[in-house]
Amino acid sequence: MGDPLILVVDDVPEQLGSVEAQLRERYERHYRIECCADLGTGFAHVRRAASDGEDVALVLVGQRLERDGGGALLEESRRLHPHARRALLVEWGETGLPAMADAIFEAIASGRIDHYLIRPMGSRDEVFQSEVQGLLLDWTDARLTSPHTIFIVGESWSGRAHELREALGRCAMPYSFCLADSEQGRDLLTRTGEDRRALPVVIFPNGHVLRDPSNVELAMAAGSPVSPDRMDFDLVIVGAGPAGLSAAVYGASEGFSTLVIDEGGIGGQSTSSSLIRNYLGFPRGVTGRRLAQSAYRQACIFGAKFAFMQRVTDMRADGDGISLSWSYGAPVRARAVLLTGGATYRRLGVPALEALVGEGVFYGNSASEAPGLVDREVFVVGGANSAGQAALYLSRFAGRVTIVVRAASLGASMSHYLVQLVEAAPNIEVRLSTSVVDGGGDGHLERIVVRDGDGNDEVVAADALFAMIGARPHTDWLPDTVQRDEQGFVRTGPHLDVDWPLERAPFLLETSVPGVFAAGDIRHGSVKRVASAVGEGSVAIQMLHELFAGDERYPHGRAVEVPAAASDVR
Repeated sequence: MGDPLILVVDDVPEQLGSVEAQLRERYERHYRIECCADLGTGFAHVRRAASDGEDVALVLVGQRLERDGGGALLEESRRLHPHARRALLVEWGETGLPAMADAIFEAIASGRIDHYLIRPMGSRDEVFQSEVQGLLLDWTDARLTSPHTIFIVGESWSGRAHELREALGRCAMPYSFCLADSEQGRDLLTRTGEDRRALPVVIFPNGHVLRDPSNVELAMAAGSPVSPDRMDFDLVIVGAGPAGLSAAVYGASEGFSTLVIDEGGIGGQSTSSSLIRNYLGFPRGVTGRRLAQSAYRQACIFGAKFAFMQRVTDMRADGDGISLSWSYGAPVRARAVLLTGGATYRRLGVPALEALVGEGVFYGNSASEAPGLVDREVFVVGGANSAGQAALYLSRFAGRVTIVVRAASLGASMSHYLVQLVEAAPNIEVRLSTSVVDGGGDGHLERIVVRDGDGNDEVVAADALFAMIGARPHTDWLPDTVQRDEQGFVRTGPHLDVDWPLERAPFLLETSVPGVFAAGDIRHGSVKRVASAVGEGSVAIQMLHELFAGDERYPHGRAVEVPAAASDVR
């Protein structure tokens, strides 16, 4: 197999030459770069790469050609090379024009392009190069060709192999799975000297191999910490989703000794988001996994400590602090606790489908399973943003994706921009006022039964089903002193209905136990969006400043003035 292809099609010679010069200077050693001025040649390159089994990494099409038939080339690229990134080349200064802005959004909404690039200006345009590099990084992630990819080899997709994939997904680690009797599986086992008797095996980028490891062993081998180097902290955060990571960044950066404990890894439910397009500062969009990885590294730089694959089992008052019992061993003690355990998707509750989890039925993350679903019939159950994002990602590979929604409209719980993208996708269908009530298959999902709003059942062929319905908060372990609503979400601040034991009023994010706070999806009344969870995590730190203001045991023994904004967050 030759080098991956970068294809540029633009009918303006001087502009084509400038793009070609920039690309060859940086990428010619590792990519095959083809630049042409007519669409026919572009089609030939894309089709030849497909017939020869070569990868296409990036396709760039000039804005004028895109209007005059280039859209078909982009569609062909998407069909033949689902992982390829596709972008429109536009002139500087034109992106703010209403007509161009509408054209770009329509191209993204229809799935023809992933992003747009402003044509390079000058002999060395680092802005252009950084955008190209970002698209190539996205392609590498999607293709699972990153040098950091972890490989799992198993006898089947279900059982322990499925649990290992889930564990790595919760750690936001890039991984790839293959069956032991596949060509790739046999090659990996031969190269590592393993045999089928030890399956499943996990093969790390540095060559280290684990045979059917525990989740703790897996996390440790992947470089994730599982225990802290101390047991007394200013702040313990239970949950490493967006809210917990945000609080870890802000808390550690402002001097609090901070520990984050999670029974999985980093990212929480956000790691199931294959592409978040409306998160501030990421115009190309960002995967939940990459966002979590970046936040984790940022928190570590400020000194936050982490313990993964560890479950907190109890919490109680301990003198002037709070003691948490957990699976690691000795209790950890904190002056304040922040609950950010988030929520998981509710189960379908259909026995026939529960028996096929990992064999065509999945809860949450679709990114790792999508490449194996080329031209298949795929169903996504749910109507929130995560379901829309999953459906759009799966549509790159599947022959058809059907979203099954209980509500009467997608707009009931899905962002407007996602509704537009879903409605414009040519191979996505939506079934409203519908639910999944049964299904089955011989060792792998083959069919599901859907029920419409009138109670009529229909059996439909299905190769995969991704369920993303509702939310079940991680609050079962909490003591009764922490008040929750009827669904189990933690009540805070103005939503508390208890006799508050202190003279001061509870803070906005404070629970019924003074000094214990909650943020993100675990909290009653929260907005189920990544950005909202991140915001609540940072706001919680402002509240801790005020909580600790008169305490001589303030971090590092220093007297700190309460930030002016703290009085605004009660």
